Amino acid sequence: MSVRGSTDDSLGDKEKSAVRAETFVIANDKNRLDVSEIDGVHRRLKERHVQMIAIAGTIGTGLFLGSGKALAGGGPLGALVAYALVGSIAYSSLAALGEMTSHAPISGSFPHFAARWVDPSFGFAMGWNYWYTNAISVPVEITAATILITFWDDNLSHQAGYTALFCVLVCLVNIFGVRWFGESEFFFSIIKLLLITSLILVGLIIDLGGGPDHDRRGFRYWKNPGAVARAGLVHSHIGVDRFLAILNQLVQAGFSFQGMELVAIAASETINPRRNIAKAVRRVFWRVLVFYILGIIVTGMIVPYNDPDLLQDHGGGTAAESPYVIVMNRAGIKVLPHIVNACVLLSAFSAGNSFLYSSSRILYGLALRGQAPRFFARCTQAGLPLIAVLSTSLLAWLAFMNVASGAQTVFNWFVNLSSIGGFITWWGVNLTYLFFYRGFRAQGFDRKKLSYYSFLQPGLAIWGFFWSTIIILINGFPVFWHFNASDFLVAYINLPLFFALWIVWKVVKRTSVWKPMEMDFVTGIPSIEETENPPTPPTTFLGKVAAVIF
Repeated sequence: MSVRGSTDDSLGDKEKSAVRAETFVIANDKNRLDVSEIDGVHRRLKERHVQMIAIAGTIGTGLFLGSGKALAGGGPLGALVAYALVGSIAYSSLAALGEMTSHAPISGSFPHFAARWVDPSFGFAMGWNYWYTNAISVPVEITAATILITFWDDNLSHQAGYTALFCVLVCLVNIFGVRWFGESEFFFSIIKLLLITSLILVGLIIDLGGGPDHDRRGFRYWKNPGAVARAGLVHSHIGVDRFLAILNQLVQAGFSFQGMELVAIAASETINPRRNIAKAVRRVFWRVLVFYILGIIVTGMIVPYNDPDLLQDHGGGTAAESPYVIVMNRAGIKVLPHIVNACVLLSAFSAGNSFLYSSSRILYGLALRGQAPRFFARCTQAGLPLIAVLSTSLLAWLAFMNVASGAQTVFNWFVNLSSIGGFITWWGVNLTYLFFYRGFRAQGFDRKKLSYYSFLQPGLAIWGFFWSTIIILINGFPVFWHFNASDFLVAYINLPLFFALWIVWKVVKRTSVWKPMEMDFVTGIPSIEETENPPTPPTTFLGKVAAVIF
């Protein structure tokens, strides 16, 4: 490793600062930071694709169905607290990613940032953890889709056919390439935005007595059966038991928010990545506030948490467990539940599609830098990392487990496995940002000159890091009341796996943690002139409207 530039002890503080601003680190070849010559992906995602992916790309069953489970487990206030806390963690992670990606919009995304600015072994563990977390989320969404199909067809003998159909379609969209992925997600995101907006409005109308039954619910269910459910763990103290019920919903809320970092992963395949990623990250705050927080508030107003039809950990397994479908049926609305179910079905497909895309690109990024077998880095002439996509697609077929084991059992297992992996990702992203922040400042770079800059940093990253740590450690606490080996493994197996990956790579490669003045903020990172084209002002009315929306 070599460092260009130096500071002279004879210089004053101002002169030292000026010289340091021109100082940067150039890595040696063994770190594989510059992979531009072998990186075969193309920038084909347009601005409208990126903006819609950022707003609604990974909204799926975690929100539309999972919110009902959170309501059943924590009550309306408990679900709201869980979603608000996890939403703040997710936003802190995306804000951290926004700054790092606006500086380095390159393949590999945050696992490479971790390897570049924290420790190569830490990046290795981050990458493989994220690949597994998102790859396993694909069968989660496919499993959820088969649950949704039972709203119309409850013949269990048809389940295998539906599962195969969804697996094939998800794989095909990704095999067709990033342009088809972008167009499909643009279309699906519009449907999801219309759906969640419509559900919130319809829920408010029904709550205020505007439905066919003219029953004004208001905050009735916050009083009876109550604002917070009981966990059923501490029978002697109702306050403690309710607090534990809220904690128990944090993992479910995590699955609803999982995948928000997709927009940063797509940076290497995005036109004008710095400008588009910055705009996308700024809009995510409103996505969290409107679609998740407002949505969970409305959910708690229209259905009581003890409703037997809500999504539970046992029994049933139909789309009628969605709180919105429940209230529409009971309010006497006959057609809308079918429309809602169809839209949620498309949302499940879209989320699975997005998870397959993000996990395959992380695998590709690992292969580029020697942290995965090199054949995963092979691209077609059209810029598709075909081997990475096909290999990751194989995990989608795990959805067939629901045919034999029962859809809900598999769904809940995969939700927990992927959610804890998601919290580990957020924990690692915020830790990486804290290293980035320290090194960036030490080497004299100015964060305010980045395309995306958050004035809440580094406090926001510290918040996300702290709460991610707490949730990772306590996520499986109910198992200690009624110990079950399989539940314990599902809750905590990701932790030893992550640290095993970290330690093994450190021992084999003899890596070390980067010091602030050793971090490389230059090698292999394209300049603004190389990635950004001058913005073209719209000239038509529709173009101006699109510019505001996208």
